[in-house]
Amino acid sequence: MKIYLIKRLIQSIPVLLLIGVMVFFLIRLIPGDPALVLLGERSEPGEVEAIRHEMGLDKPIYIQFLIWVSKMSRGDFGKSITYQMDIIHLILQRLPVTLTFGVFSTLLALLISVPSGIIASVHQNTYKDYLFTLFAVFGVSIPGFWLALMFVIFFSVKLGWFPTMGYVSPFENFLKGMHHLILPCVSHGVLLAAIIARMTRSSMLEVLRQDYITTAKGKGLPMFRVVYKHALKNAFAPTLTVIGFQLGNILGGAIITETIFSLPGIGQFIYSAIGQRDYPVIQACILLTAVGVVLINIFVDLLYSYFDPRVRYEG
Repeated sequence: MKIYLIKRLIQSIPVLLLIGVMVFFLIRLIPGDPALVLLGERSEPGEVEAIRHEMGLDKPIYIQFLIWVSKMSRGDFGKSITYQMDIIHLILQRLPVTLTFGVFSTLLALLISVPSGIIASVHQNTYKDYLFTLFAVFGVSIPGFWLALMFVIFFSVKLGWFPTMGYVSPFENFLKGMHHLILPCVSHGVLLAAIIARMTRSSMLEVLRQDYITTAKGKGLPMFRVVYKHALKNAFAPTLTVIGFQLGNILGGAIITETIFSLPGIGQFIYSAIGQRDYPVIQACILLTAVGVVLINIFVDLLYSYFDPRVRYEG
């Protein structure tokens, strides 16, 4: 397994380099000048040029790229154009918010998706399965931003049950923190649950038709034991792939959800940086996100051997 892990880490280096190249050059296609955004529309041309020189934006783009790669190779993410602070410090300030949001929304999704997928597969072609299908179609079809806005309008504005914006860490004040996180986590978790639940149902249906499941039923084992001990573990490997993929997409949902609910996390940080043309922040955040996605995928691959003993990792 060690050799496999080392090979996977080495193979991820070209992927991260390609992502870095794409991010660096594509964000510069966004209309707008960072120096002009920083100084304002009424600034003098001389001031703009001075700021551009200070930021290194007057250099040829390939020189800017080589400077950036050189700094990244030393672990230097640079300074934010807007905040004039080290980017890694700004990211570490906001990372706990996104991680908390991601963990709670994922846990909520798993609590909904796995049991509902199992129930739908065991009771195939019954009203329970039809209700599940309705939920899955709803979750896959509804845009995340629309659902989040509807939650704000109905539960916050109309009923006044939850705050419309803001964040309190649940580690400092659990009840107040969860009061602020319920709507963001539910709005994102429901959509995530629909995707995971569909895969759970599909995998369970395939496993429940296997001969060893028929044999277990013929021996008189309780249905609960057949499903949860024999079927679920073997059916969970494909579901695990979907979970890993969706964990990698947490940031995409975080950009939308954190912006709507004003959560001071990485997602809102990237959204603000795009509007302010803060190139170093966008580059650093997306590259770190790519590193996180790569590590999650490797971790999911390693978990396969637990759910399916036939999987072996060899060099």
